[in-house]
Amino acid sequence: MSGFLLLKNFLKSPTSVGSIWPSSPVLANTITSGINLEKSSSIVELGPGTGVFTEYIIKKKKYNAKFFVVELNPELCNIVKDKYPTIKVYNESAANLELLKKEEELEHIETIISGLPWASFPPHDQNIIMEAIHASLEPNGIFTTFSYIQGALLPSAIKFRRLLKKYFHRVETSKVVWRNIPPAFIYRCVK
Repeated sequence: MSGFLLLKNFLKSPTSVGSIWPSSPVLANTITSGINLEKSSSIVELGPGTGVFTEYIIKKKKYNAKFFVVELNPELCNIVKDKYPTIKVYNESAANLELLKKEEELEHIETIISGLPWASFPPHDQNIIMEAIHASLEPNGIFTTFSYIQGALLPSAIKFRRLLKKYFHRVETSKVVWRNIPPAFIYRCVK
């Protein structure tokens, strides 16, 4: 059901919903691995879509970690709220992350996991959101996101990699996760 809802939302607004199908469990496990999620005291997920990554974050985070989700699409926001009623879900833009961080009474965020469709954003929007992410992260905080391999050579993807290197002192790329539609890889970045 959530796959068809994601497809419907993609067809309505391909620049705000970046995928036609939910991420696979393998991609969800990969993006939430190797980032010390179990030790993080504050975690934010940006653009959860139908909540595939959310499930893995909940499984891996420590029980008392502060965790909230930011989703711009109201229909997808309601899906995540229904699936995970104990999680705070903001129907907001990721560009407002600093305000949301203050509302949650956090000085900084340790870990940010993103499912945002970066390649579909114009460079101006990429910059605004990345600035909010960078400003919200603590020193040595971790930001992780993913990209589909078929778009890796597109100009927007190349600009996005440059943007990551501008904001983060360490940017690592995972091996390709072939068991996803379409195949993808993970960026793990340290502030």
